[in-house]
Amino acid sequence: MTVIILIAAPEGLRGHLTRWMVEASAGVFVGNPSRRIRDRLWELLATRIGDGQAILIEPASNEQGWAVRTAGRDRWQPVDFDGLILSARPKKQPNEDGLRVR
Repeated sequence: MTVIILIAAPEGLRGHLTRWMVEASAGVFVGNPSRRIRDRLWELLATRIGDGQAILIEPASNEQGWAVRTAGRDRWQPVDFDGLILSARPKKQPNEDGLRVR
Protein backbone atom coordinates (compact mmCIF):
# COMPACT_ATOMS: atom_id res chain seq x y z
CA MET A 1 0.00 0.00 0.00
CA THR A 2 1.13 3.53 -0.75
CA VAL A 3 0.12 6.68 1.12
CA ILE A 4 0.68 10.23 -0.16
CA ILE A 5 0.02 13.28 2.01
CA LEU A 6 -0.21 16.74 0.47
CA ILE A 7 -0.14 19.95 2.52
CA ALA A 8 -0.82 23.33 0.87
CA ALA A 9 -0.46 21.76 -2.57
CA PRO A 10 -1.08 23.75 -5.76
CA GLU A 11 -4.37 23.20 -7.53
CA GLY A 12 -4.46 20.27 -9.90
CA LEU A 13 -2.13 17.96 -7.97
CA ARG A 14 -4.93 16.49 -5.89
CA GLY A 15 -7.04 15.92 -9.00
CA HIS A 16 -4.13 14.24 -10.75
CA LEU A 17 -3.58 11.86 -7.83
CA THR A 18 -7.25 10.80 -7.81
CA ARG A 19 -6.63 9.11 -11.17
CA TRP A 20 -4.47 6.52 -9.42
CA MET A 21 -5.41 6.65 -5.73
CA VAL A 22 -8.37 7.24 -3.42
CA GLU A 23 -8.51 10.45 -1.36
CA ALA A 24 -9.34 9.03 2.08
CA SER A 25 -9.32 12.48 3.71
CA ALA A 26 -8.43 15.97 2.52
CA GLY A 27 -4.90 15.69 1.13
CA VAL A 28 -4.42 12.03 2.15
CA PHE A 29 -4.27 9.57 -0.76
CA VAL A 30 -4.19 5.79 -0.42
CA GLY A 31 -3.69 3.21 -3.12
CA ASN A 32 -1.68 0.38 -4.53
CA PRO A 33 -0.07 1.72 -7.72
CA SER A 34 2.76 -0.14 -9.41
CA ARG A 35 6.31 0.97 -8.68
CA ARG A 36 6.56 2.62 -12.10
CA ILE A 37 3.38 4.66 -11.56
CA ARG A 38 4.44 5.54 -7.98
CA ASP A 39 7.84 6.81 -9.21
CA ARG A 40 6.25 8.89 -11.97
CA LEU A 41 3.70 10.36 -9.55
CA TRP A 42 6.53 11.28 -7.19
CA GLU A 43 8.50 12.99 -9.96
CA LEU A 44 5.44 15.10 -10.76
CA LEU A 45 4.77 15.94 -7.12
CA ALA A 46 8.38 16.80 -6.32
CA THR A 47 8.63 19.21 -9.26
CA ARG A 48 5.21 20.87 -8.82
CA ILE A 49 4.76 21.04 -5.02
CA GLY A 50 6.18 24.59 -4.82
CA ASP A 51 5.78 26.03 -1.30
CA GLY A 52 3.62 23.09 -0.18
CA GLN A 53 4.69 19.77 1.28
CA ALA A 54 4.44 16.23 -0.08
CA ILE A 55 5.09 13.00 1.81
CA LEU A 56 5.08 9.56 0.21
CA ILE A 57 5.08 6.37 2.27
CA GLU A 58 5.76 3.24 0.25
CA PRO A 59 6.50 -0.45 0.80
CA ALA A 60 10.18 -1.31 1.26
CA SER A 61 12.19 -4.38 2.11
CA ASN A 62 13.56 -3.13 5.43
CA GLU A 63 12.77 -3.90 9.06
CA GLN A 64 9.88 -1.45 9.21
CA GLY A 65 8.44 -2.61 5.90
CA TRP A 66 8.12 0.94 4.54
CA ALA A 67 10.14 3.92 3.36
CA VAL A 68 9.35 7.62 3.15
CA ARG A 69 10.09 10.39 0.64
CA THR A 70 9.53 14.09 1.27
CA ALA A 71 9.47 17.17 -0.94
CA GLY A 72 8.58 20.82 -0.55
CA ARG A 73 9.21 23.64 1.85
CA ASP A 74 10.02 23.19 5.57
CA ARG A 75 9.70 19.46 5.24
CA TRP A 76 10.56 16.96 7.91
CA GLN A 77 13.61 14.94 6.95
CA PRO A 78 13.58 11.14 7.09
CA VAL A 79 16.68 9.98 9.00
CA ASP A 80 17.99 6.42 9.22
CA PHE A 81 18.76 5.71 12.88
CA ASP A 82 20.28 2.24 13.22
CA GLY A 83 17.88 0.80 10.65
CA LEU A 84 14.79 2.69 11.81
CA ILE A 85 13.39 5.57 9.77
CA LEU A 86 12.67 8.55 12.02
CA SER A 87 11.54 12.05 11.09
CA ALA A 88 13.70 15.02 12.04
CA ARG A 89 12.17 18.46 12.28
CA PRO A 90 13.95 21.15 10.24
CA LYS A 91 16.40 23.26 12.22
CA LYS A 92 15.17 26.71 13.12
CA GLN A 93 17.19 29.53 11.60
CA PRO A 94 18.07 32.71 13.53
CA ASN A 95 16.62 35.89 12.08
CA GLU A 96 18.42 39.23 11.86
CA ASP A 97 17.57 40.04 15.52
CA GLY A 98 19.22 36.81 16.67
CA LEU A 99 15.86 35.23 17.56
CA ARG A 100 15.21 31.70 16.35
CA VAL A 101 12.39 31.39 13.83
CA ARG A 102 11.13 28.64 11.55
